[in-house]
Amino acid sequence: MKRKCKYLIGSKDGKKAIYLDEENAEEINSYFTKDNRHKKKFQFISDIILGGHRNTEVYDKEEINDKCKDVTAMKFFKGQDNDRIYCKEIHSAEGTFIVVAAILYEKKKTQKLNQEQINIIEKVGGYNYEI
Repeated sequence: MKRKCKYLIGSKDGKKAIYLDEENAEEINSYFTKDNRHKKKFQFISDIILGGHRNTEVYDKEEINDKCKDVTAMKFFKGQDNDRIYCKEIHSAEGTFIVVAAILYEKKKTQKLNQEQINIIEKVGGYNYEI
């Protein structure tokens, strides 16, 4: 079954965009806008994604096995709250690179992934999105 997502922000050239998983959009958007600290961090991460840059400290692949293809994580406040937003990277029919923010996971406690996190990452890996 295809999941729905909704547009959040795009690059000026229209070649990259960030969407929100419709089922979790309210929770994720509330997290992004929780306070000035969260807004600034999201702006920083989205600028990296939309600018086509690479910074594994704040946005990186989570491809731990074959079930997790194209899964990434936005990393908020490493060493502090250590929150994650697990995402799925896809391409639209027009060729636009899209990052869908799928699931919010707050307060990751360990450097290694535990079974709960692996299950979430595999779940996101199985999502198919309708643009």
